Amino acid sequence: MTQNRTIHHCLTVCLAQSFRFPELREHILSTARAQLFRNALIVDYKDGCSIVFPYGVVVHWHVGLDERRALQSLLLEYAIKPEANPQEDNFSYALDCEQDRFQHDHIELRSSDIRVLLALSHAMGQSIKLAAFEGNAIDTIHATSHLPESLAREGKIKLNRNAMAKIRGQLFLTKSDIILNYDLLDTPEFFWEHPEYQAIYSMAANYLEIRQRTDVLSKKLETIHELLEVLADEQKHQHSSILELIIIGLIAVEIAISIFDRVG
Repeated sequence: MTQNRTIHHCLTVCLAQSFRFPELREHILSTARAQLFRNALIVDYKDGCSIVFPYGVVVHWHVGLDERRALQSLLLEYAIKPEANPQEDNFSYALDCEQDRFQHDHIELRSSDIRVLLALSHAMGQSIKLAAFEGNAIDTIHATSHLPESLAREGKIKLNRNAMAKIRGQLFLTKSDIILNYDLLDTPEFFWEHPEYQAIYSMAANYLEIRQRTDVLSKKLETIHELLEVLADEQKHQHSSILELIIIGLIAVEIAISIFDRVG
């Protein structure tokens, strides 16, 4: 790396599950210097830009603190399910380099073309969104890990039907939220129209290990699915046990009535 080359800062933030993008797009295009690409909105500043994705992520390229805060405050007005603790990724980058390279959280780029930054931003946005999915899946698995342990230790889960239904609902919400957004982890549609920029995207996606992490996330979803099945089976078992007790009770009552009639 050349010593006198200017180093800039890139920040990726996952602010929410998603944005109300049509409304947000209309507002920003009418009030700021901005341009629209497929599934991305680029806000231009004097020395940098911010790239906003519909799935609740923004990537800031050499944008000052005041500008970042102002934009993020606006984005939160259009946010669906804002993150209580937004996840962030930080990178440094330099322009006008000899080659395109991504290593040690530093990016070297030959070109400052906005489409190059957009191609990289697609990978960065997917990475931070994947991190949010991973966090939600891990939190859900940890919060319910006592259930199979209880089943293995005691042969049953000591929860009433209402509590069990709530846990099943939380597991299902986590799983469905990830699956419904799983296509975000595929190659973005932007590269259908601009295949010449896919190499730079692939470079970043490989560095950020998006494919490998997606495979690991799939295994976590399988774990959540197995927990759902365990709870469903246990709930069926509890229901069957209650029905058996009711039947036994009815038989006992019938026998008691029969004995009473004979004695009488």
